[in-house]
Amino acid sequence: MLRKVLALAAFVGVCAASASATTLESVKAEGAVRCGVNSALPGFGLQDEAGNWSGFDVDYCRAIAAAIFGDPGKVEFVSTTASDRFRQLQSGAVDVLVRNTTWTMSRDTSLNLAFAGVNFYDGQAFMVRRSLGVTSALELSKASICVQGETTTELNLADYFQARGMQYTPVSRPTMEEASAAYALEQCTAYSADATALYAIRLTLANPQDHIVLPQIISKEPLGPTVRQGDEQWLNIVKWTHFALLNAEEYGVTSANVDQMRNSTNANIRRLLGVEGEFGKALGLSEDWAYNAIKHVGNYAEIFDRNLGSGSPLGIPRGLNALWIDGGLQYAPPVR
Repeated sequence: MLRKVLALAAFVGVCAASASATTLESVKAEGAVRCGVNSALPGFGLQDEAGNWSGFDVDYCRAIAAAIFGDPGKVEFVSTTASDRFRQLQSGAVDVLVRNTTWTMSRDTSLNLAFAGVNFYDGQAFMVRRSLGVTSALELSKASICVQGETTTELNLADYFQARGMQYTPVSRPTMEEASAAYALEQCTAYSADATALYAIRLTLANPQDHIVLPQIISKEPLGPTVRQGDEQWLNIVKWTHFALLNAEEYGVTSANVDQMRNSTNANIRRLLGVEGEFGKALGLSEDWAYNAIKHVGNYAEIFDRNLGSGSPLGIPRGLNALWIDGGLQYAPPVR
């Protein structure tokens, strides 16, 4: 009797699951991808006074939209904060979170979320005023440190000082904007955040040259797009859009030459661009899904350079975010 009850319960569960729309179906019905982003971090996510969006993460949202619709404009950007970003995703307010979010074990296992890869390898650092003459984070004992609360940044800071027997006074603020303002008003000796964030924030200060980012990196901060658990198709779409951008860079496929590259005799390129095989069908997309993402947004290098690298005010070197063939960590499985 118990087995019959359990079997009936399982059957009801399967029916309920099949009756609910997948994320892809919902996105297509809405006509846009709802993408949770940062709205105030230059280089990653920024909305200007005219309402225009720009940034590395913003372009990832556009690439996902292009892969699905063939149109990078079919995305609705939703501004999220460090404290509400996961609730926004869990509740269905956004379909994907692309918001300089660190992949950790607790987030991966206890929030009903799934990370779709690492699109940026970052690390936490410190920024100080050049006039202090500080050249190392080890000189910050008993200093006051501005930090954004309810983040891995705050936890890493505590771990770093405790491990070295150093004391400090945290100056915690609920948002990055408030933490930055506290540092600008000299309410703390140093400011600790991801290194890329510090480079961006330094540009917003009155005299950027008066501030330096110390060389010590005190944490591993693998950042990546995040989706809800339980929808493998949607996870695969976000994951393979990321991989497509990396493979395109490796194969020399750019937004400028992607049409010409469809005539390539290289089997890897032909499969990536949908000329051979039915790899789009496996995702529930058209066969030109990757072609559309690359055509409209560019490959990984193009996205990196214009938002964070040599083509941006930040000028951040690729470093660990170089391709594996160039000594970096960025590596994508092949389309085959």
